[in-house]
Amino acid sequence: MAKIESETVTVTLPDKSKEQVVKGTPASEFLAGTLSKNKAGKAILVSIDQELKDVSTPLIRDCTISAVFPGDDGTLEVLRHTTAHVMAQAAKELFPGVQIAIGPAIENGFFYDFDYERPFTPEDLEKIAVGMQEIAKRSLQIAREDISLDTAKKRFEKLGETYKLKILNELEEEHVSIYSQGEFTDLCKGPHLPHTGHLKAFKLTGLAGAYWKGDETQPMLQRIYGTAFFDKKALRQHMNRLEEARKRDHRRLGKDLDLFSIQEETGPGLILWHPKGSIIRKVIEDFWRDEHLRRGYDILFTPHIARRDLWKTSGHLDFYAENMYCPMDIDQVSYQIRPMNCPFHIAIYNSQRRSYRELPMRWCELGTVYRYERTGTLHGLMRVRGFTQDDGHVFCRPDQLDEEIHEILDLTLYVLRVFGFDRYDIYLSTRPDKYVGSEKNWDRATNALGQALEAKGLSYEIDPGEGVFYGPKIDIKIKDCLDRSWQCSTIQVDFNLPERFDMRYTGKDSLHHAPIMIHRALLGSLERFFGVLIEHYAGAFPIWLAPVQAMVLTVTDRQDDWAESATRSLRDAGIRAKADMRNEKLGKKIREAQIEKVPYMLVVGDQEKAGMTVSPRTRKGQNLGAMSIHDFIALVEEECGQAFNH
Repeated sequence: MAKIESETVTVTLPDKSKEQVVKGTPASEFLAGTLSKNKAGKAILVSIDQELKDVSTPLIRDCTISAVFPGDDGTLEVLRHTTAHVMAQAAKELFPGVQIAIGPAIENGFFYDFDYERPFTPEDLEKIAVGMQEIAKRSLQIAREDISLDTAKKRFEKLGETYKLKILNELEEEHVSIYSQGEFTDLCKGPHLPHTGHLKAFKLTGLAGAYWKGDETQPMLQRIYGTAFFDKKALRQHMNRLEEARKRDHRRLGKDLDLFSIQEETGPGLILWHPKGSIIRKVIEDFWRDEHLRRGYDILFTPHIARRDLWKTSGHLDFYAENMYCPMDIDQVSYQIRPMNCPFHIAIYNSQRRSYRELPMRWCELGTVYRYERTGTLHGLMRVRGFTQDDGHVFCRPDQLDEEIHEILDLTLYVLRVFGFDRYDIYLSTRPDKYVGSEKNWDRATNALGQALEAKGLSYEIDPGEGVFYGPKIDIKIKDCLDRSWQCSTIQVDFNLPERFDMRYTGKDSLHHAPIMIHRALLGSLERFFGVLIEHYAGAFPIWLAPVQAMVLTVTDRQDDWAESATRSLRDAGIRAKADMRNEKLGKKIREAQIEKVPYMLVVGDQEKAGMTVSPRTRKGQNLGAMSIHDFIALVEEECGQAFNH
């Protein structure tokens, strides 16, 4: 009996039934005996103890197992990773001498980095795509092999794959896995699809340069991007979304609408806000400040530099130095341009003694910070070197922590709704490998954040190890109109900095206690959030945000005096209005105002002048008919007010 047990493993099926299987039996062979022939043939992966594995994985221990089919959770990523391998195989078959670096699946697709003697061309990408189709038609079996590290080094040395050897030389594992299909072999952890015939719908989408490991001192490689789906309909829908995203690209619209610019003369990653963009920023800031004041916050202003010792005390020099700019000497004292606002707020707290009666203290600041980003990672407004955080800090007692987190969540979700974002994913990020403070305080803070989300009925996912070095956090990723996710809002509980800066308040017991510090940002950075807004609305901002809310258009110069008077009346009422009294045809004026995405065009001709009215026309082309200035002002005020009624 003992002999039988040593040669078998117990496999638990989805219906909780158990079967004895000969140890080492491939999962596919086992599934073939438990599923119909048709269904077993459609399985592309297996789930073993809730982890995706190759269908060929041998069953070597007691486990739970289920078949995984196209479209199940996680399968799209595996499909794309497999497609990346097929792309690398096609490139090597077409371009002898090309070296392969890394090729992961990424959000919405995959890429592979190549080192080749000359730049790839669009025509080369077409050839690679055709080669991929031929490899897919061959339905090459994809086989995994587990080998020793030394054997892997010898194999890739023989293949002449320099970058694979670089990866292997940095590994400490004794064994690695490789995957092969036909004559192509790649270093990979897997899993992968059973054969290349599963590739039915894929497309190469772009070509870019990329440094090896993102390091500018390393060789520049060529990165080919692509995407893949299980069916052609899904691929078409994705490509349509990409085309729509291109139309909405904030960099193009920022230039076309004259909102902002980034210029080589001033430096990459540094934003110049143009008049129209600045007006939108002012509107955002005014709403932000007013809402914070209404909810009991005080507004702060703090310097852009501080003594370097401040960042030593905060821990940033230990945990964040690579993101900070070089220090500067002033009067033989080392100063640092700020990467964060929090130490300044702490300094204000510590400027005098505090009592438990003063807590909670809610402070906020639109503080500009500066962080080093590699040139290759900069991207319009989305990744910059200087940006303004909508920062806030709450200092509270332990008994106030839960309520304060609840209040911050309410404020965050309200602000996001006002800007038009009511869909989001929420993540609770836990302790990273590098952290400060005690595990007890980390657990306490993590539990407080999780309980607040649950009390609000908000679903969330755990994001293991993604907390900041000083505490756990809630991250809210908003969904835009194209269903893309953007990281904006964050709430972080911090027991660490109050201790590092010796922050204290006098409690009811007349003893000194450290306050709890909550870091929070609602929009993230104004620059990045503005970029998201541009793409979400395709530049056609809701009227309360539009830089020009109404454009008065004259038919002839006979209406100039009335146009000027009407424009003044609109401005006096707080409406952002301009007049176009150029000697141009009305049709041209309307088209140009529509291109500028002005919400309302107010046409004034002789009839409107005589009746002291305007004839509003929306940017979508709807004519509202003649109305008085007073009625138009009421219309705009009502439309603006609707944004805040949530």
